[in-house]
Amino acid sequence: MTEPKNDDVVREAVRDRYAEIARTGSPCCCGPTCCDPSSAAGDTTVSLARKAGHDESLKVGYTEEDLATAPEAANLGLGCGNPQAIAELKAGEVVVDLGAGAGFDCFLAARAVGPAGLVIGVDMTSEMVAKAREIAREAGYENVHFRLGEIEHLPVADQTADVVISNCVINLSPDKPAVYGEAFRVLKPGGRLAVSDVVATGGLPPEWRDDMRLLSACISGASTVSETEEMLREAGFVEISIRPKDQSREFIREWEPGRRLEDFVLSASICAKKPCRGSDVLAEETRCL
Repeated sequence: MTEPKNDDVVREAVRDRYAEIARTGSPCCCGPTCCDPSSAAGDTTVSLARKAGHDESLKVGYTEEDLATAPEAANLGLGCGNPQAIAELKAGEVVVDLGAGAGFDCFLAARAVGPAGLVIGVDMTSEMVAKAREIAREAGYENVHFRLGEIEHLPVADQTADVVISNCVINLSPDKPAVYGEAFRVLKPGGRLAVSDVVATGGLPPEWRDDMRLLSACISGASTVSETEEMLREAGFVEISIRPKDQSREFIREWEPGRRLEDFVLSASICAKKPCRGSDVLAEETRCL
């Protein structure tokens, strides 16, 4: 029997995979075999990979306008949805992105919040942070900051953010309750969580749970809808909404053809709010004046 992996082993496996993607500049998708960063050699290969990343982004919910707005190099095609579509960002807001990668969602958020707003992207992979900072510098983004850190221990002060977003990252964490607890901490009272992530729709095969390749590819770390709701509630969130998207079966099927991953996980939109007057306030009483 395979020994369960401890938290450090999980983080190292995830960090190694995304460091390689950052180094090669080769876009990918969340699945374990839909790309091979090590095969990206030469401008032609990277160009084709970026085209694939563009197409993957359209499948998960981004628009052509989104893709034209953000720097092309930031789109690594790693998402499983579009958190911008559910975040309802407003001018002047402060946004924190959990697992920002090369900054694609951060740059889209920066456009939405405008020069009076601020976007903070956090990622535990130094190669990704360096890549995101370089893209921001070259593209002239002044309202986007990238910080190195784990999403279980955010390098962000209490009550900083109006909105916390994330895209297909929380499933990678070996300590999801800590992630939601940190998201709650950094949100201002009345702030909101807007996450695209994968959720388990049934029991995953036991051998998948300790497969680092599947875990770092956004499969075997997925929690069920009920588990996710419980973690959010325990963190203090209210007005929780978790909506699995049946249409995501199409692109999840492509992550590893023939393995029927779509029978076990789906992409979901996950929304919640931090109460205005403390975590014990009932949802119907939490609207800010």
